[in-house]
Amino acid sequence: MTHAEESTAATTIPEEHRADVETLWEYHNMHHEPRPCDVGIGLGSHDLGVAIIATDLYHRGMYPLLVFTGANAPTTVKRFPRGEAVHYAEYAIEHGVPVDVVFVEPEATNTQQNFELTRKLLDDRGVAARSAIVMSRPYQQRRAYATAKKLWPELDVICASNPLGLDDYVRSIGDTNKVISMLVGDTQRVRVYADRGFAVAQHIPTSVSAAYERLAAAGFTSRLIAPERPTGAGR
Repeated sequence: MTHAEESTAATTIPEEHRADVETLWEYHNMHHEPRPCDVGIGLGSHDLGVAIIATDLYHRGMYPLLVFTGANAPTTVKRFPRGEAVHYAEYAIEHGVPVDVVFVEPEATNTQQNFELTRKLLDDRGVAARSAIVMSRPYQQRRAYATAKKLWPELDVICASNPLGLDDYVRSIGDTNKVISMLVGDTQRVRVYADRGFAVAQHIPTSVSAAYERLAAAGFTSRLIAPERPTGAGR
């Protein structure tokens, strides 16, 4: 296989899994329409698309203040060595967002902390946020929404992501297996985190549960929470 063929294979969704991947991808999209809010909140991750959509929505007049929140994870430290929120803020400022409207919360290491520490940051600065556009990876939208409504119930939350289609998103990340495993992991977290009291419950259709089970059985389990990881999974 040539280098070009290897690259294509790494960013191509296998046909035997495509329908299930599309089912999970669609489930996590909250289909919210952006509208003007008090603040934008960009959740840190490996995906620079969060900073891209946050910058775009600021220039479209969707909020006067922008908070980026996130430290590092093992999957992001090489890409964003100064921290996820710091790199996102640098991107936004380099692309025309005024430095004085960009706040950085550099300590959060999970979605719960993203909201807890962002709320504290805004409170400390005297910002009374009643509404927010929360920007995340596409497959994190539903979990971000459920977490925000648990921890900050009075906040009117709109979810947004960089508007790429599934195949374009996989190519932007450059690793099909990683994207599918993330989709599987976030689907599990929607249920598990609600059960553990970290998030409000979300309806999970039978078709979504079935797609999740098939993809987990196929080995896309690297992002599952133990001890729920299926035994014998190889990827």
